[in-house]
Amino acid sequence: MKRIFFSSLLSFFLVAPAFAETKDFLNVSYDPTREFYKAFNQQFGQYWLSKTGQKIDFKQSHGGSGKQARAVATGLKADVVTLALSNDIDEISKAGFIRKDWQKQFPDNSAPYTSTVVFLVRKGNPKHIKDWNDLTKPGIDIITPNPKTGGAPRWIYLAAWGYALKQPHGNDTTAKELISKMYHNVKVLDSGARGSLTTFAERGIGDVLLTWENEALLAQKEDPKADFEIVYPSISILAEPSVAIVDKTVDQDGNRLIAKGYLNFLYSPIGQDLAAQYNFRPRNEAIAQKYAAKFPKIQLFTIDSMFGGWEKAQKIHFSNGGIFDQIYKQ
Repeated sequence: MKRIFFSSLLSFFLVAPAFAETKDFLNVSYDPTREFYKAFNQQFGQYWLSKTGQKIDFKQSHGGSGKQARAVATGLKADVVTLALSNDIDEISKAGFIRKDWQKQFPDNSAPYTSTVVFLVRKGNPKHIKDWNDLTKPGIDIITPNPKTGGAPRWIYLAAWGYALKQPHGNDTTAKELISKMYHNVKVLDSGARGSLTTFAERGIGDVLLTWENEALLAQKEDPKADFEIVYPSISILAEPSVAIVDKTVDQDGNRLIAKGYLNFLYSPIGQDLAAQYNFRPRNEAIAQKYAAKFPKIQLFTIDSMFGGWEKAQKIHFSNGGIFDQIYKQ
């Protein structure tokens, strides 16, 4: 089905008219996608130029996913958003900038690649951190972003909650207890995932960083001799970052064709291979198999199966006065 989807895109480009004008194009994204979209923009720009004769001047904006969503919802003129979770895009949609059925516009509910949550620890794992319950022990200094401002920390929080629910006799009471103890050990609560990586890896603060798998792999790749290693917990969450066209913007600046082509290209073999190179788990099965050694198989649960979807999880856990506010103020 995905091959047919992209084949239709190719057919469209082959008959598309040539354009002479260079177009500005803004992708508003979350923290850990900087390197990926820099490479992706180059590949897509070359592809688009070859098919249409049109040059694109790409702009990127990165930060905590929640903060980025609020910026677009209050007027930042993004052509597309590529954010950490669907609820952030829903908030932009509620503000009238994105169509309500945006998740039906692209395959896999408009989530072209996935990730999960892992632990980055100091070399040799001196605190013996192996699973979520180890994060509740006294003397463990945790670095993690703030669930009120970023997407990654909401995935992290819910991964820990889901782990607790899946334990023998696990329930909301035991999950809240684990989460409370875990956040009691948080040393620094940065605004986004990249800030937390800097705090842990460059500033040398903390015993463990709770982060995206792609961020942990990036840290290892950039400095293979660094003093940290990745620990995969026994259970984690299937994180599905989402993408969407910002309809109000593209209808004003005439970039709808570019925006549609741009997001479609994420599902192409080139886009999927690039995602894997930059440490995101590709949806394409053949490319996923190519990179199988890079992404260990672990037990993953989904936001829908465990929490009934993002809207419900957001209201219960992360809204003002929600469970996160209750436990973090203690």
